[in-house]
Amino acid sequence: MTSPALPHHSSPSTDAAYARIAWRLLPLLFVCYIVAYLDRVNVGFAKLQMVTELRWSDATYGFGAGIFFVGYFLFEVPSNLLLERVGARRWIARIMITWALVSAAFAFVDVLPVGPLPGWFGLERTEFSFYALRLLLGMAEAGFFPGIVLYLTYWFPSTRRARAFAKFMTAVAVANVLGAPLSGWIMDTFNGSGGWSGWRWLFLLESAPSLVMGVLVLLFLPDGPAQARWLSESDRAQVLADLQGEREAAVHGGTAPRTARAALLNGTVWALAFVYFTMAVALYGVNFWMPTIIQELGLDRTAYLQIGLLSMIPWGVAGVTMLLWGGHSDRTGERRWHVTGGMVVTTVGLGLLAVTGTQVVPSLVALSLVAAGVLSSMSTFWAIPTNYLRGTAAAAGIAWINSIGNLGGHFGPDLIGRVRTATGSSAAAFLTLAALGVAGAVTVAVVARNERR
Repeated sequence: MTSPALPHHSSPSTDAAYARIAWRLLPLLFVCYIVAYLDRVNVGFAKLQMVTELRWSDATYGFGAGIFFVGYFLFEVPSNLLLERVGARRWIARIMITWALVSAAFAFVDVLPVGPLPGWFGLERTEFSFYALRLLLGMAEAGFFPGIVLYLTYWFPSTRRARAFAKFMTAVAVANVLGAPLSGWIMDTFNGSGGWSGWRWLFLLESAPSLVMGVLVLLFLPDGPAQARWLSESDRAQVLADLQGEREAAVHGGTAPRTARAALLNGTVWALAFVYFTMAVALYGVNFWMPTIIQELGLDRTAYLQIGLLSMIPWGVAGVTMLLWGGHSDRTGERRWHVTGGMVVTTVGLGLLAVTGTQVVPSLVALSLVAAGVLSSMSTFWAIPTNYLRGTAAAAGIAWINSIGNLGGHFGPDLIGRVRTATGSSAAAFLTLAALGVAGAVTVAVVARNERR
């Protein structure tokens, strides 16, 4: 994959302009992604109660946790194309408000009026409701992450993106660092309040911040630099000139696709989608099962807060690592080996996780390697396709990579659930995930071999 040589302007005034943009945009987007991620993965904590209460198997939970990404896949590309058409502010706000309402509905998963639909699919009523809500949640959230990736390309030239992506994606680690003990605390504190189990309160209370942030996005997020009144005329002109210079360089050099159709048929885009698939398999496979993995290290089944506190360790390590990783990638201008190296670390962690059993320290080390490796590789990964794609091709291509890739979020949790149900152990599933990680590392090393700063 050959990228055109791109202009790079750096001066104290230009650096200050981009720092101002980062301080204005990234904190808001950062908090949005935290609440998004909480609503996506809090089912991992809810599982500790709801599986027993609703009499589900591990396979039922694993399939339901992962089907989120089927809905995500179906609506990802249309969502990003609509974002480009109607503007980031309105579309991102719509996404957040919609998913907040769906997330709150999980508190009523066993009493939703679903009529004869479960029988048509041969499912028990609560299983059907769980699957349906997870599918709807994926549809509602579709377009949020690739939309933010696309949105950041409206503000940052490629030479500054890895660090911006890393800062934004640190929200994944922070969401887990804060969300794990918060989820455990909610389930401990509110269990039995008003006659409700803790898992119902978990879904209801953690959906509220998404609703609030959706309104704040509608009020404060500019669609692009041209709408940013807090930028001076000279700063705005510099940013727009930098981005225009990249677009012109892309037109006059390289063979990157320039239309949505060309992006969806492009071999490099498909290869990058596979790489992202292998990352998502590892991230969500471990993430959705981490509370259970930690619980099985010898903790009491109802020690929800303690499970949450121990879950902070891998994500805390990941948060620090990915910031250092992304910063180093931007300083050196190197992407290929930063992504590949992160995936190798992930693979080592998965292999170790397969053999640690219930040993506390080795298991936490393994979980830390997986979390740090996959989030570091993901944060630097997005600097590659956003440097390769422009315009409508970027809107479609980024969404396609993310939608195909995030199908791994269905495959990973579902595989672990099925293997656990069949064998009583997760070891074979972790080894399968590790093998996929090796394939992804090799693929990105080959595809990005001509990638240049």
